[in-house]
Amino acid sequence: MQNNYQLTNVINEINNSKDVVFTNGVFDLLHVGHVRYLNEAKNLGNILVVGMNSDNSVKKIKGPSRPINSLEDRAKILLALKSVDCVVSFDDETPLNLIKKIMPDILVKGGDYTIEDIVGHKEVLENGGLVKSLPFHEGYSSTQFINQIKKQ
Repeated sequence: MQNNYQLTNVINEINNSKDVVFTNGVFDLLHVGHVRYLNEAKNLGNILVVGMNSDNSVKKIKGPSRPINSLEDRAKILLALKSVDCVVSFDDETPLNLIKKIMPDILVKGGDYTIEDIVGHKEVLENGGLVKSLPFHEGYSSTQFINQIKKQ
């Protein structure tokens, strides 16, 4: 599997794989909650593809002071994890267009999302795939950590 944070040259490898798991997020400040979540996601299939919000996308949804780390740095950190096979960036506020292109076998998000709230759930289910909400790890939030740092 090619480690790449651009969609080019990745789709064919993904489409030829079995049990492709897809998740997405900002992953601005990587913490143990992220690592646990990504390990659990990887255990659901053979290939874990992480859709990562571009820097512009992060600014739209999190505000002008984010991201803390650039797309390139966030991708390098995620790709250093054994559980992550591929990182693909997207510019939209949601990964729906990316999900439609990849059409994973399994779509996952953290436990703070219901199945109906997960972007792309309809498309993946209609294609015969699974959609899962993995357990949320209380006390681990990038926004919470950033707010703690600001207070100090």
